[in-house]
Amino acid sequence: MTTTDPVDYQTEPSRYRHWKLSFSGPVATLALDVAEDGGLRPGYALKLNSYDLGVDIELHDALNRIRFEHPEVRCVVVTSLKERTFCSGANIFMLGLSSHAWKVNFCKFTNETRNGIEDSSRHSGLRFLAALNGTCAGGGYELALACDDIVLVDDRSSAVSLPEVPLLGVLPGTGGLTRITDKRHVRHDLADVFCTTAEGVRGQRAVEWGLVDAIAKPARFDETVRERAERLAGTSDRPQDARGVTLPPLVRAIEPDALVYEHVEVRVDRANRTATFTVSAPRAPQPDDIAGIEAAGAAWWPLALARELDDAILSMRTNELAIGTWLIRTRGDATAVLACDAALERHADNWFVREVTGWLRRTLARLDVSSRTLFALVEPGSCFAGTLAELAFAADRIYMMSLPDAPDEAPRLTLSSASFGRYPMVSHDSRLARRFYDETAPMEAARAVTGQPLDAETALGLGLVTVAPDDIDWADEVRLAVEERAAMSPDALTGLEANLRFGARETMETRIFGRLSAWQNWIFTRPNAVGDKGALKVYGKGERARFDPDRV
Repeated sequence: MTTTDPVDYQTEPSRYRHWKLSFSGPVATLALDVAEDGGLRPGYALKLNSYDLGVDIELHDALNRIRFEHPEVRCVVVTSLKERTFCSGANIFMLGLSSHAWKVNFCKFTNETRNGIEDSSRHSGLRFLAALNGTCAGGGYELALACDDIVLVDDRSSAVSLPEVPLLGVLPGTGGLTRITDKRHVRHDLADVFCTTAEGVRGQRAVEWGLVDAIAKPARFDETVRERAERLAGTSDRPQDARGVTLPPLVRAIEPDALVYEHVEVRVDRANRTATFTVSAPRAPQPDDIAGIEAAGAAWWPLALARELDDAILSMRTNELAIGTWLIRTRGDATAVLACDAALERHADNWFVREVTGWLRRTLARLDVSSRTLFALVEPGSCFAGTLAELAFAADRIYMMSLPDAPDEAPRLTLSSASFGRYPMVSHDSRLARRFYDETAPMEAARAVTGQPLDAETALGLGLVTVAPDDIDWADEVRLAVEERAAMSPDALTGLEANLRFGARETMETRIFGRLSAWQNWIFTRPNAVGDKGALKVYGKGERARFDPDRV
């Protein structure tokens, strides 16, 4: 897919090098045991349960295995198999060796994975407990903060910390700093002390400051964790007797300029720096009763689509940095998409359907926060309907072809109930609400045409598309838009797109990604962090960092 060594986001438990997954009734234990020589790239050792992208790829996979293959699990205990160490955070030597783009993309993926933990707790009833059996720093504490409950061992030495400012000269983890304020409501002056104290906070003080929920002496630690995990499991409504759905390996073809799955295809045009994502509607009839849906399992179109599109987005984001514009197309029968939408709505309370909806929700949110220009192209043969219409509404612009001389052949855009909140963005808004700033008149006008196939003129009049060229002007309009975009600064476009996509409402998640795109992105390029004598570069060498004292 790319000329450099590509990253593969696909794995499965028998290939894990860093996580051990075990099950005991309603409680699963996800234990971190990082292999020091198991880095994704050469040149660094993953000491003290520090992690790189490979560790988080396994975590992402393990979470999905729990969600789908083990519906009986109601609480996940995240802990460590290393003595007196939970997780020391992102590997500093990896960050020092990595390119700027790698660092930022790595931070984005880890934050998405932690957001996914909170998403499952919020929407699917899967609870999480962080059992900190030792020191927990930086990104390791970010992982703990994503959990519903944090228990810290009270052994007089184990602490939680965000030591990035005093040790590394970079922003305390975007997810960490934001979660201690927005989620745990740690007072700002205490947070200031905490984030500038390299050794962190331990014991009863950590409880009093709101940094953890409980502490336990080593002799009672396991018992305390078990009791609290069972209590959390009791708050979940995940089924106790359902049969899980196996997630088999994805079937895909990786070509020099393409990724090809059953329902998703990505074609790269290197000359124009574009990638065309084509998403297909179901080609075969899909079950609409819950027995048939569960029997279909991973082959059910909504789940297969979510898995394939998620993998394609991650692969393209990491492996194709120069491909700055993604063109989004669909093809197939819109009625088949709407039939699946109806089944998703009808069986929304079923555990499996709920988890499928969750994967679709998280995948669409991953598209929203990708730093790529997104143009949706609604052409003859398209099926931007219901769930697939969300792909268009995620885009920065929607081009819809008008065929005034052949109206029967013109493309259609169709809203369904999925368009009004089934897949909220990280701002917790629907994409239509974001589009119309949740104003009553345009939202009601959109609701009034739910289920109706809309032509270009109607969609344009309702504000659902950006522009509607006729078939004569279509090719030139799209070509010029793509060429103009390619001539602009990618950095400026990333800032523009992020601001416009999440302009109306702030949430903890938008603050995390906004800070990642702006503050952390900027700090990672500054000589105080990455210069020859910057903190990231001299860490572990016995040298002191040399800081430029000027404030910027």
